[in-house]
Amino acid sequence: MPNALLRLPRTVWLLGLVSLLNDSASELLYPLIPLYLASVLMAGPKALGIIEGIAEMTASLLKLFSGVLTDRTRSAKPWVVGGYGLAALARPLFAFASSWPLVLALRFADRVGKGLRSSPRDALLARSIEPGQRGLAFGLHRAMDNAGAVIGPLLAAGLLAAGVGVRDIFLWAALPGTLAVALALAVREQATPAAATRPAFDWRLTGFTPAFRRYLLALALFTLGNASNMFLLLRAREAGLPDAQVPLLWALVSAVAMLLSTPLSALSDRVGRQRLIVGGWAVYGLFYLALGHVRSPWALWPLFAVYGIFLAATEGAEKALVADLAPAPLFGTAYGWFNLATGIMLLPASLAFGVLWQSFGPGTAFAFSAGCALGAALLLRFWVFPGSRREAGAAL
Repeated sequence: MPNALLRLPRTVWLLGLVSLLNDSASELLYPLIPLYLASVLMAGPKALGIIEGIAEMTASLLKLFSGVLTDRTRSAKPWVVGGYGLAALARPLFAFASSWPLVLALRFADRVGKGLRSSPRDALLARSIEPGQRGLAFGLHRAMDNAGAVIGPLLAAGLLAAGVGVRDIFLWAALPGTLAVALALAVREQATPAAATRPAFDWRLTGFTPAFRRYLLALALFTLGNASNMFLLLRAREAGLPDAQVPLLWALVSAVAMLLSTPLSALSDRVGRQRLIVGGWAVYGLFYLALGHVRSPWALWPLFAVYGIFLAATEGAEKALVADLAPAPLFGTAYGWFNLATGIMLLPASLAFGVLWQSFGPGTAFAFSAGCALGAALLLRFWVFPGSRREAGAAL
């Protein structure tokens, strides 16, 4: 594995460092937003669902838009730099938000930045590597992304323990965000050859295989049960976890994902993507069933570690499978569709989760999400690749 990592192109490592810095800024704020909404702005689960649902759904639509334009212009770097730049500008302004609609506006701007950069970045990464390196490269990228997600919450916990106010902590996000933009500017993009024939964009996914389209539908079902992670942090706080430990709990998730993303995603290069994703989605369902009924704050720590394993097993493999199923000239559009499928359901997912929680309790909300995840795992196993015993990814 060390030798294989060293053989990865410079672009993979540089994009990984950009994600590390960007997530350090993002995750510095992420665990604090539900606390800020609940304790300072007095907003409940419904407001959180509206904020996260609208912000993430908008980002998903923009991911398709930016992915299509990446293929049309054969250039990804401007979208990558612009997306990271917009997010870096928006995050420190949370310090001046005095109501939840203002939090919504800033969260919206942050997610617009994510929407502009994600598909072009994934296409740029996929085009810089050989097919047999896809799991390893996307796993390394996710590992470095999760390393930033460890640094951010740990910094937030340290600042909270030192008595720094939540509003002041928001201002700290400016530094790593600025560094991320500077590194993004240093990425060198190789010229992308134009396709001999390129079908016009339409909503029927012209140019893509039936397996790719079925894969998107399975992802959409899974995402219907994948409401904002902020609900997990809100549940941890409700279960009795002290506010100062909430960032540490999220740091644990990111640390586990950071350590295991590279080896587990690289494993998909050998044993297949499908097996890893199906197992990960099943673990997700069991995690949600357990979290809906947890009563002891001590039980949260092993549960959230399991959630980190789920992230490590699936995030890189899901993206590598996109490159396995899509033609290279349409990588940008393919990742746009992938990101749309994993985000278009976030508004109904977050709204439904918030309403179910507030109306029937957390057990019902978490059971609904678990059911969607287990159903999606069955679809991927028996419908996306029907009649084949060969694993997707290893066989393609």
